[in-house]
Amino acid sequence: MSLSSSISFYSEDTSFELKNTAPTIDWIHKTILSENKVLGEISYIFCSDDFLHKINLEHLDHDTYTDIITFNYCEKDILNSDIFISIDRVKENAKTYNVDFINELHRVIVHGVLHLVGYNDKTDEQQEEMTAKEDFYLSLLKN
Repeated sequence: MSLSSSISFYSEDTSFELKNTAPTIDWIHKTILSENKVLGEISYIFCSDDFLHKINLEHLDHDTYTDIITFNYCEKDILNSDIFISIDRVKENAKTYNVDFINELHRVIVHGVLHLVGYNDKTDEQQEEMTAKEDFYLSLLKN
């Protein structure tokens, strides 16, 4: 199974396209392997705030804007998912946290993977653990 066919990137209701996807695909795959999971099929769908808000309302009954929604279709240790990312939210968060847009996008990308491998962010303690994992995997991407 080729890595590029297992991780796909799409755009809905936005002109954004991730450039030079090979390093990102390799990084996602290494993240999955280091969490002792197997890559199945993961689709990242980059979209607008309005597009993701509609999904949030229809599928989760949440009337809020968010940067990511991860649909988990995993079977045992094989990760399968559709991960929707609002490019509008990522841009806004990058400004809020005073970080580079691509860095924030990668944080959100790995955040979705971490949910698939079993990490949660409902409590303060879980959020701290999730952020530490995000920071760890972001450091590997930069090396």
